[in-house]
Amino acid sequence: MMKKFLGIDIGGTKTAVIYACEKDENAIDIVDKLQFKTTKVEETIKNIFTNLDAVIERNGLKTDEITAIGISCGGPLDSKRGVVMSPPNLPDWNNIPIVDMVGGRYSLPCAIQNDANACAVAEWKFGAGVGTRNMIFLTFGTGLGAGLILNGELYSGTNDNAGEVGHIRLSKFGPVGYGKQGSFEGFVSGGGIAQMARAVLTEQYQQGKNVPWCPFDQIDLITAQTVAEQACKNDDLARKIIITSATYLGKGLSILIDILNPECIVIGSIYARNMELFYPVVEKVLIEETLNNSLEVCQIKPAKLGENIGDYAAVSIASNLANKIIR
Repeated sequence: MMKKFLGIDIGGTKTAVIYACEKDENAIDIVDKLQFKTTKVEETIKNIFTNLDAVIERNGLKTDEITAIGISCGGPLDSKRGVVMSPPNLPDWNNIPIVDMVGGRYSLPCAIQNDANACAVAEWKFGAGVGTRNMIFLTFGTGLGAGLILNGELYSGTNDNAGEVGHIRLSKFGPVGYGKQGSFEGFVSGGGIAQMARAVLTEQYQQGKNVPWCPFDQIDLITAQTVAEQACKNDDLARKIIITSATYLGKGLSILIDILNPECIVIGSIYARNMELFYPVVEKVLIEETLNNSLEVCQIKPAKLGENIGDYAAVSIASNLANKIIR
């Protein structure tokens, strides 16, 4: 029988509720979705219920037809107790027992995971990691987080802090990410690439050189997307910035491969959209830095679920709960 799931994706600016049907263990269809602004705690939770009710009603669902509800949310959180614990992008969400609130209202099994873990489960079950038992997912978006699938299970650690690879310091100096200069996130994130670009562009203008694609008064507005676009056009300055990011991505991946010996590392967002810029540099670093036996069995893949990964992430937590994989 086709399993039916509801998902809730709570983001810093937007929240979505999703209805999905699992056709088989490796395929799921997003059937319906409603999205609204994330505002104050009470208002957002009220809107979650209102929109879940609307999705249930307009799809002619009965509660007893729904297998489970999954929630994806930025951390920190306590997945075992189902509590959201003061995420930096969700002001005033302090110790909110969201799982009990949602599960209790609908009398359905409900679980929560941080967004990186949820995305890892999604790519593992329905995306680039299908068929693997040991997989790492890296977000590579605004920041850098990771989700770990080890021995066929999501591994979240003792208190949900497993996978915080962005905090690893790779260099004494460098862009700041995760509150640490020279961190993995500092070099490998949208924010970090923008920091490097601002430094390089400022240096150019101080030397009296002009950069056509970024006027001096626009330096503070530079984004990783702009840098990648110019790198694709073979601009030397932009390529230099991307090469630096890719080099440290390779170094960070080497550490993860040597320690965890995964079959597959799936990388999302910026890498997935610009693999042709990053992979040649990453591959060279991996060959130089990684244990051969471990590298031979590990594939580096772009995320497959694209811009809809947040939707799949939420319902994947519901699917995993139903299959009793998350413990």
